[in-house]
Amino acid sequence: MKFSFPCSKCFSSPGIVDDNTHGLQFLQNVHAFTYKELKVATNDFHPSNKIGEGGFGSVYKGRLNDGVDVAVKVLSAESKQGDREFMSELASLSNICHQNLVKMRGGCIEGCRRILVYDYMEHNSLAHMLQDEEKIRSKLNWRVRREICLGIARGLAHIHEEVKPHLVHRDIKASNILLEKNFHPRISDFGLSKLFPENITHISTRVAGTLGYLAPEYAISGHLTRKSDVYSFGVLILQIVSGRSAVDFDLELGEHYLVQKVGV
Repeated sequence: MKFSFPCSKCFSSPGIVDDNTHGLQFLQNVHAFTYKELKVATNDFHPSNKIGEGGFGSVYKGRLNDGVDVAVKVLSAESKQGDREFMSELASLSNICHQNLVKMRGGCIEGCRRILVYDYMEHNSLAHMLQDEEKIRSKLNWRVRREICLGIARGLAHIHEEVKPHLVHRDIKASNILLEKNFHPRISDFGLSKLFPENITHISTRVAGTLGYLAPEYAISGHLTRKSDVYSFGVLILQIVSGRSAVDFDLELGEHYLVQKVGV
């Protein structure tokens, strides 16, 4: 089964389809799962299968009928912003294939349900790994960290230079870098991504992203360029090298940004 254009009419927010006109042409290439299939695969979205949670929904581990393990991302039905994220991610990933980008297997649109299905990554996210000091010492040696950095760079180069029109991710961070069994990195979560035509210098848009990773010039002006992703990638490299968080919170001293610590 494939998604087709009529599926888009189930979205209630009037600006969603217009915001993703360039991506709608790709929806017919995405496999459509039924809600029943995904409910069975995740054991009725059982809490024990939950492997992640974000601002617009939760992610569950599931197993399809053919025995393939998948990650099932369920967007919150109450979030109109989630509608936009869903459509943006479909438009971004349905026609892109690269070894350092997460592979989308399909999705589900039934009523107000919006679900995306990806390949399952054995080591969860880079953020998850960096939180485990024992795994950092035993698994993330310098060779592995170097390969993770290079893999992320290749993925960014692909969406910035090779995909037409170009794509800016807007939310490069440790929790959006997934790791396969051999620690091969894949960039995920394209819900905030923007198409970036080649003949313009920047896009004026609302500021979106994550505290600690935002490029200062983008945060101040709202002018988005591909350099915004590069700045976030720089913060990510600092995290991979140091094993520290992008932002630390202290009750007395307040927020401490990793880039500030490096500059001291």
